[in-house]
Amino acid sequence: MAGRAPLCATAAGIIIAILAVVVLAADQFAKYLALTHLPLETPVHVLGDFLILYLIKNAGAAFSLGTGVTWIFTIALSLVAIGIVWLAATRVRSRAWAIILGLLLGGVLGNLTDRLFRAPGFPVGHVVDFISTPWMMPAIYNVADMFIVTMMIGVAILVLIGLRLDGTRERRATTSGDTRTGGSAVSVSDAAEESAAADGSPTSVEGFGDDRDPLFPAADPDAGAPRDATATRSAGDESPSRG
Repeated sequence: MAGRAPLCATAAGIIIAILAVVVLAADQFAKYLALTHLPLETPVHVLGDFLILYLIKNAGAAFSLGTGVTWIFTIALSLVAIGIVWLAATRVRSRAWAIILGLLLGGVLGNLTDRLFRAPGFPVGHVVDFISTPWMMPAIYNVADMFIVTMMIGVAILVLIGLRLDGTRERRATTSGDTRTGGSAVSVSDAAEESAAADGSPTSVEGFGDDRDPLFPAADPDAGAPRDATATRSAGDESPSRG
């Protein structure tokens, strides 16, 4: 069954844009609810220690790293967002890539929005984090972080399976016994016979000529002959020839 046709640039861009807007809206709405209903830096156990809501305002990256260089994270997020938009406009024709990059862009924009518009101000705003799952990781994160991490894993999977941005797949290297065109194994002797047949020269028969198997030489011509006949032949070979 033939595969589906690749996306056009407009369709790929629309898919990426819609998914990015949905993820951005979900992230910002979840942060709004957290800021409205959760106490700051006070754990709220939803499912025991399995799921804890813990509201913080993070000036750094994961694990609160780099709190003194918040502007660097703003630049990094901006570059990632610009890169995804550029890929969407010029390279992406695969549905899988469009979906993954759209969700990734939404996550990036979710945290970038906090960096740009939340206190203490542009471009060093603090990101709102409120989800804690200590059984999985000690970090506190948000909805945008979830999409960023999972979609980066998705990107790695697409790269490993050889799916290109345009929807084509990388060809795996063939084995040494495969032909370049058909992929069927062709031995050296078969190729030689085909070449000889094309030239009009006779081909050798297996067991005779130069292609005899060294493990199975030609049979003894005297094998199976009567003993007297063998002796007579030997005597005739030993008698001197007459001039």
